[in-house]
Formats: sequence, structure tokens, C-alpha cells
Amino acid sequence: MIQWFSMLAGWMVADVLWWRAADRRLRPVKGAKVWRWLLGLFMGAQVAFMLMMVVGSILEHVPQRGPLLWPVAAYVWHLFVLPAAVMAMLFARGVRWMRDLRAKVPVEAPAIQELEQKPRLTRREALAAVGVTIPPLITMGVGVGAVEKLGGFRVRDVELKLPGLPADLDGVTIAHVSDLHIGRFLPAGVMERVAEATNAMRADLVVFTGDLIDVSCETVPPGIDFIKRLDRRNGLVVIEGNHDGMGGADRFEGEMRDAGLPLLLDESAVFTVPGRQTPLQMMGIAWGELKRGSEIGRVGREARRWYRETTKEATDASIARVAAQRQAGAYPILLAHHPHAFDRAAAAGLPLVLSGHTHGGQMMLTKNIGVGPMRFRYWSGIYEKPGSRLFVNNGVGNWFPLRINAPAEVVKLTLRA
Repeated sequence: MIQWFSMLAGWMVADVLWWRAADRRLRPVKGAKVWRWLLGLFMGAQVAFMLMMVVGSILEHVPQRGPLLWPVAAYVWHLFVLPAAVMAMLFARGVRWMRDLRAKVPVEAPAIQELEQKPRLTRREALAAVGVTIPPLITMGVGVGAVEKLGGFRVRDVELKLPGLPADLDGVTIAHVSDLHIGRFLPAGVMERVAEATNAMRADLVVFTGDLIDVSCETVPPGIDFIKRLDRRNGLVVIEGNHDGMGGADRFEGEMRDAGLPLLLDESAVFTVPGRQTPLQMMGIAWGELKRGSEIGRVGREARRWYRETTKEATDASIARVAAQRQAGAYPILLAHHPHAFDRAAAAGLPLVLSGHTHGGQMMLTKNIGVGPMRFRYWSGIYEKPGSRLFVNNGVGNWFPLRINAPAEVVKLTLRA
């Protein structure tokens, strides 16, 4: 929590410093009052969003107000544009300082007085004014484009060729949904469309591999409604992701269980598809070890809640627990939110792992260049190890409102021998 507040404070300080520097560069421009007013409107919105984040971290119930473009632009600005703008400004100042040093011009010259005395705008002043308008324009342009794409998703069919798949399971279908992230970046109506697309697949089984909600446990009830909309047909199972427990894993897990939903926490469920002799055993692992907030450095009201802390050791222990539940004659499928569980699962002899979490890399320049391979060993699609396969779903929703070459998706998997 302390680190989170420190990050928010750092962003706000950067906002104010950049705002001050940009305002100074706009003062000599023709029509400066209008340009400075627009800059103030943009930067005021950024600072206000950070303050709302602070308040939201302290209070339990803070309603989300304003257009969707506001939080989208704030995320784009603070995570990408502002750091780049500050670095560019510092670089330009360093170049100017070196140039003035060589020319033996006093660096401490009263710049604002000089600007006010000059009758005409110099080339340097014009470039500086243009430079400070570009970052907000980029932010708004990217923000508008991101808002237009939020809520869109593709529906695709994927065939998984599995070693050792019993012949009578050839052709079994699984509707794989992941990472809905119910919250500020999931537009109204998307949950209904995802449920309709999933049900239209008429798959034999339905699995949801974590991150039903984004942050707040206030969104668990609509998440429960979404899961209940899914056509269970022959079977439905759900696992949790890292975002599901951010407001308290005990709250999320308790509400899901109270609603009668099949949430698997280091547990398994066996299903038999009509016309198929071999049953399928769905094994779902929890997102780490359950710990009291005070044990992991949380303070205030969060110190009394329970959270999941994920580590490699915790994941390995979870896989060992569900592998020990393996039933003779059943075909096992492991559901693990984080795809890195694939290594331990393959070593344990589990033939298929279904994951999410990565959002397909979220921002990718090409299939193999981008955020995905920078953060994950496995980030999208099918991966193979001897005797085992992994499928990583790109997910539907977002914690960050921008996807590049990592389309949201709902997938129909067909198992093939």
C-alpha cells in the first residue's frame, strides 16, 4: 500500500512539474491564454484522476464518474506519454545547457523576463511551444482510438492436437473464456455479448481461466451474473486470477462459493460428455497461498483481509495437490491462470494446460516482438513440450485500455488425437 501511494504521489509531482514547465513555454505564443487554458484543462483532468485514485485507495465505495475517455487517457498519459515527455524535456534542456555553456551564455539568465521583452517569437520558443502541445495531442488521439476498440473481441476456432488423447475424446469441444476484467474498462453490454458468443459455440464444456473482475469486489455480483449466463451443457468450471483477489481473496472466493459457482481452488471436477466413454477431469489451481494482509505488508483495513500471494513454490505445490487427485481412466486438463505453470504441469505428466493472464502480450509489434515475450515465456496461442500442450487465451477485457496486435478473444477449442 505504501508503495502504491508513493507511485501515485510521484505521478502527481511529475504532472505538476511538467504542467509548470509547459505553461512557461506557452506564454509567449500568440493566443497564449487559449492555449494555456486548454493545457490547464488537460493537466487538471490528469491530476484529478490521480487524486481520485488516492481517494479510491482509502475509501471502500467511490463511484466511477465521467466519460470513459477520462480514465483511458489518464492511463495512456501516466504510463507512457508523461515519462517520454519528461525525458524529452530533460534531454532538450541538457542540449540547451551544453550549447549555452559553449557559447558562454549565463545559464541563470531570467528567461521569463527576456520572453516578455521580446516583440517576436524566436525559433527556439516556437519549437518549445510545439513540443509541449504534442504529448497531450498524442494522449487524446490514442485515448479516442482505444475507447473505440474497447469491448471488441474476436471469436475463433482452434484445434489442439494432443498426444495420448483417447480416441473417443477426439472432437470434444471446450469454450475457453478468460480475463473479463469487469471494471472501468469493460463497456456496458460486453458481458452479455461474450456470454452470447460463448453459448453460440455449443461447446461440450465451458472453462473460465481467471480475472473475472478487475479490482473492486463491488463488481463480483455482475461477475456472478455473467458466469450464470453461460450454458453449462455438460460442464462448467471457473478458476481465479490475480485481479480477482485484489480487493480480498476471501471476499471474492466466498461470494463465488455462496452463489453456488464451480470455483476450483486446488480442486478438480470430473465430467462425462454424452457419447464419450472417457471422462474429463478439470483441475483448477488457486492463485497462490492464502495469507493475512498483515503478513504481506498491507496496512489499515487491508491488514485484516486475506490475499493470495503467488510464488513459484506455491504454484508447484498447487499443481502437486491437483495431480495427486488424478483419477484413473480420466483425461486430465489443468486450468492455471498464469501460463508459467506449464513447466511444472508438463513435468507432472499433465497433457493439457489452459491459461490466460497475459492478454496476448497486450502490446505487440509483431507476433514475437513486444511486451509479451518481455514479460512471459508463454504469452499467446499453443506451446508444446514432450507429452504436453499449453493454450494461452488472449482474454476479453483489459486492466490497461490499449491493445496492439493482441486482439481480445473468446476461443472454441477442439481436441484432436
